[in-house]
Amino acid sequence: LTPFSASEDLRSTWQGKAGRSPLQALYESDQFEQSSLQAVHQQRREMLSNVCSRYTRKRRLLRPDDLRHLVVDDAHGLLYCYVPKVACTNWKRVMMVLTGQGKYQDPLGIPAHEAHVPSNLRTLSEYSVPEINSRLRSYLKFLFVREPFERLVSAYRNKFTLSYNTAFHKRYGTKIIRRHRREPSRRALERGDDVRFEEFVYYLLDPRTQQEEPFNEHWERVHSLCHPCVIHYDVVGKYETLAEDADYILQLVGADASVKFPASSKTTRTTDDMTAQFFQDISPFYQRRLFNLYKMDYLLFNYSIPSYLRIR
Repeated sequence: LTPFSASEDLRSTWQGKAGRSPLQALYESDQFEQSSLQAVHQQRREMLSNVCSRYTRKRRLLRPDDLRHLVVDDAHGLLYCYVPKVACTNWKRVMMVLTGQGKYQDPLGIPAHEAHVPSNLRTLSEYSVPEINSRLRSYLKFLFVREPFERLVSAYRNKFTLSYNTAFHKRYGTKIIRRHRREPSRRALERGDDVRFEEFVYYLLDPRTQQEEPFNEHWERVHSLCHPCVIHYDVVGKYETLAEDADYILQLVGADASVKFPASSKTTRTTDDMTAQFFQDISPFYQRRLFNLYKMDYLLFNYSIPSYLRIR
């Protein structure tokens, strides 16, 4: 397939029926008041644009295969780039309600595993190049991001410390233990179900890891999944402000008032304090190297260097 780049016209935000962007329409509409939330989203877009212009020298060509994470809602003119461990199960549920033509009413009524069945949602990579360009030009584009190390620890906890994730233990755990544990037991080599966080860090920093295959999407950097320096996102939602950002997006696209983003009730969620505990046993040398690996996500989405890191 012919690669395509983000041409200058892709810089324009989503054009509504009247040829105005939703953000223009928002400013001009009587039903919305000028809000601090609008200013926040403007600042996030500007920060993203500034960092992209500073750090990306060359315009990258995108191929349709790069767009496997962009979920399409043709009914509402919406593109959502999903990032694992950033409320993506609930967002996929909401997208199933939006695209389901009445088949689904309540996002929480959709089982979590259903939300991840590929055939339940179309991604942008499934369209032809002209259809891709047309949607990139005219649809509202959004993604959700999270503090990078908090997301990383969340992925580690979910994929390597829960007994039911046997596919990850076999696929990744056995390799991590074989390469990064001294004198592993036969049981550990066979099952791969007791990977330590420190070993996971060594695996991420091992040059062989990415030479052999791309990172798994659960620990891949957001900028590599969603290409925010090539695709110009209208809304950058944050996990830290999930509820208000989700409501904002649903309002922007004119979703039915009955469609609500599920409220978070998780008590097991990975927090900053919990993340700090995982990094206690990581040496400053490896902390710095890991920070450099995820540095672009910190810069693009305006996250501070975590106070618990010993890299200054």
